[in-house]
Amino acid sequence: MKSHKSKFVCLLLLLALFVSGCSRITPSAPKDNSSLDTTTPTPDSGTEDITDTPEDTGEPATNVPIPSINPDDNAVQAPTDGLDDSDVTSPVSGNGTVSGTPTGTPSVTPSSDSSTKDNDSYEARATELVSDMTLAEKVGQMFFVRLRKDSGRKDVTDYHLGGYILFGDDFKNETGTGIKKLLNSYQEASSIPLLIGVDEEGGTVNRLSKYPAFRSTPFESPMDLYKNGGFEAIQADTKEKAELLLGLGINVNLAPVGDVSTNSSDFIYKRSFGKDAKATANYVRTVVLEMKQDKIGSVLKHFPGYGSNVDTHTGIATDTRKYDQFVKNDFLPFQAGIEAGADSILVSHNIVTSMDKDHPASLSPDVHDIIRDTLGFEGVIMTDDLSMDAIKDYTSNEKAAVQAIKAGNDLLIASDFDTQIPAVLDALKKGTLNEERIDASVTRILVWKLKLGILQ
Repeated sequence: MKSHKSKFVCLLLLLALFVSGCSRITPSAPKDNSSLDTTTPTPDSGTEDITDTPEDTGEPATNVPIPSINPDDNAVQAPTDGLDDSDVTSPVSGNGTVSGTPTGTPSVTPSSDSSTKDNDSYEARATELVSDMTLAEKVGQMFFVRLRKDSGRKDVTDYHLGGYILFGDDFKNETGTGIKKLLNSYQEASSIPLLIGVDEEGGTVNRLSKYPAFRSTPFESPMDLYKNGGFEAIQADTKEKAELLLGLGINVNLAPVGDVSTNSSDFIYKRSFGKDAKATANYVRTVVLEMKQDKIGSVLKHFPGYGSNVDTHTGIATDTRKYDQFVKNDFLPFQAGIEAGADSILVSHNIVTSMDKDHPASLSPDVHDIIRDTLGFEGVIMTDDLSMDAIKDYTSNEKAAVQAIKAGNDLLIASDFDTQIPAVLDALKKGTLNEERIDASVTRILVWKLKLGILQ
């Protein structure tokens, strides 16, 4: 009997232990649902695209969402991180060429505005305005020209200019009040509001912040900003630039620089983000999204990617890299900018043999077909300055303007507009250019002005 009692007690103890264990693993219902955290997790912001050194751990800015891109897994990545500038080498380049327009390139979905209805209304309004313009007014809209202060008001009315670009000398000995008054006088003289642009990239290219009258210190380079504060610093800097420029009456910043450069000996290096293609793409995306939010015009430059080429201000540069290198590397920042809603793309004067061995990119129909058909860009395409030696060594002022339009440019950055505008009008008269081609470009330009809110 004693034995049976002992067994019974053991069984009771085992049963108690079993029930206790079950209570530990069985979840109980919450007593108060209001205490539950129902916040949706924040999506990944794409920081994995950037390979950081331990000292270089900046996170993408969180105030503006930064969607990640999915570049080809085989994208060329320069070995930048963990190396000194002297140890960094350029991305791999090739010497092969491809005849004609390259094919087989992955396409990118064109960026769209938040409202299709708005886009349609902009298009309709721009088309309406174009239908009432004279041919001279249309051609004038296609010129984004270097300001001549002495004749600024007269040039606007004589040539019906699309906009002015200001350089460092234009801000010398000026004040914020003086510049604002001057730019307002040009806008008042123009029947169609002007694009007013400046290259305020930060670092080596600052047109106005180098003067204490406009900012106590010049804007820092993208590299220094990122090193000291990551993408939050990039975003804050972009916002500050937008507020400063818009406050003066400047509605376009010719930025960001999307060229991929990791070699300190490259001409473009100090103006670039200084990191590989994926990192540069995240930089471009951050800047474009902030500029779009602030309603200041953005310009992606210098398509198709400057690489290690020499300065085209001083002569012709020839790029012999294979087309595949651009697809997997140099195009990525431009794709990111397009997806983020960039307003315009500026095309360099480099001769890129894998795309067109006979023409500078800015004058090449094949290069412009890549922008439109392969990358799916629907905004404004502009040339780099047609007064640069790379163009002067290639062709005459008059021919350059006509060739630029035939190639597919909408806006021509020009210093010699007083000879180039008559040359374009003459080409239209002779039938070398047709009015439909002009109308398409002017419509895009006016859509841009409508989106910026400078045109009603």
